[in-house]
Amino acid sequence: MDVVLPGRAAHMLRAPAETLGASGRALRPWTVRLVITDGLVIYAAVTIALVSRFGVGADKTTNGPISISYWLLGVTLTLGWLAILGLYRARDTRILGEGPEEYRRIIQATLITFAVLGALALAFKVDMSRGYLAVAFPLGLFGLLAGRVLWRRQLRAARSSGKLSTRVLLIGCIRSATEIARIFERNHRSGLHVSAVWVPDGGVEGEDVMSAGDGPVPVLGDRAELDDALVTSGAQLVIVTDTDHLGHQGLKQLTWDLEEAGVDLMISPNVVDVAGSRIALSTVASLPFLSVSEPQYAAASTWRKVVFDRLASGLLVLVALPLLAVTAVAVKLSGPGPAFYRQQRVGKDGAPFVMFKFRSMKTNADAELRDLLKEAGMGEGPLPKLEDDPRVTRIGRFIRRYSIDELPQLLNVIRGDMSLVGPRPQRDFEVARYDRVAHRRLRVRPGMTGLWQVSGRSDLSWEDAVRLDTYYVENWSMIADIAILWRTARAVIGRDGAY
Repeated sequence: MDVVLPGRAAHMLRAPAETLGASGRALRPWTVRLVITDGLVIYAAVTIALVSRFGVGADKTTNGPISISYWLLGVTLTLGWLAILGLYRARDTRILGEGPEEYRRIIQATLITFAVLGALALAFKVDMSRGYLAVAFPLGLFGLLAGRVLWRRQLRAARSSGKLSTRVLLIGCIRSATEIARIFERNHRSGLHVSAVWVPDGGVEGEDVMSAGDGPVPVLGDRAELDDALVTSGAQLVIVTDTDHLGHQGLKQLTWDLEEAGVDLMISPNVVDVAGSRIALSTVASLPFLSVSEPQYAAASTWRKVVFDRLASGLLVLVALPLLAVTAVAVKLSGPGPAFYRQQRVGKDGAPFVMFKFRSMKTNADAELRDLLKEAGMGEGPLPKLEDDPRVTRIGRFIRRYSIDELPQLLNVIRGDMSLVGPRPQRDFEVARYDRVAHRRLRVRPGMTGLWQVSGRSDLSWEDAVRLDTYYVENWSMIADIAILWRTARAVIGRDGAY
């Protein structure tokens, strides 16, 4: 049965509208800064391309029937690039600071800009310098991505300090509201703070849902109408966690009331751990539906990832060859035993393979693991890590500190046993304890680094590690791989969870 909402909600909220500004409106100044930053970055890129190709003070023009000054071309290209970034909604407030979607749209917009410029040049027979374009576009793309990384840090810092925090009123049943509130509590970077829960068709008033950072979250039942709930919670954003309580008419009226009040509305589809790229909105019989595409297991094994892995690994081996040689000598001289450590691990689809590492422990270290785990009160379960492991040698602590001991796994990537990014390969006794969910980790090649490593590494629980790895394999994308590699470098330098 549809719940009829009070019609005076918008009227009562017009007075405090400034304090109840919606979350999207709070980010509008950031979008202005992004436009300015993007424009400066692009113009700097085309200027550097011009100077590097023709020199300082050059007044060169394009060849062909139509001659255009490169300075004018740079201004036009800057404006056109900015316009296409806008068309691709690369500054949409809903994607700022969260996930790889922001970066994906920038890359797509840049490729389209290049394609449009090429098509126009061909149509009007404008002969532009290839050296100019070869500098302008890669440099512009790199600058745009770097600028977003820097602004994303500023945005997260502002949210963490409470400057851009958004007060949220959840509408729905207690169970779904509690799950969403806990997700917001774990992810402080979102800036969303649940201030109250309203159950339209009843609830126990005064009951605490959970602690969401600032104290207990009150539950408001049917005795508190929507207008009272909004004023009590000071909500800037309303999230409907399930629509059973409202019905079609109640949800429509809620949309009208919040529109007049200037409060944003979001509806949770109750789809967990599914990337936005796998979700599409479809309309059937005038009703909106969410369609969820199948998991991306197969996509994570396509030629794009294989070629990227092997080319990047080969390049890294060449660059790190002096470091590999010095480390091998240092490990060999540190004590008895080989420089390299080989261990059988479980790979894609459960196939075993031999994984390479620099030896960071004394010989026969595996035989001592079970006793050490018992002394530490730990079982021989998944992720058996000792924070102060007596088996680690002096040189081993150093190479573990900077993850140098993992570098020989580049050979595993070149051989095709592993990938640069993926779930970490585990041993037989660990895989033997996998449940149905954990077995999904074996649908792709294991990786040198992965989502759980850059989200806490050894500090995470096994359940969190499985959840993150499962999210990765089901929502794989090339952009996500690049983002994880970037975050891996930061995690290694920061020594987050490295034992």
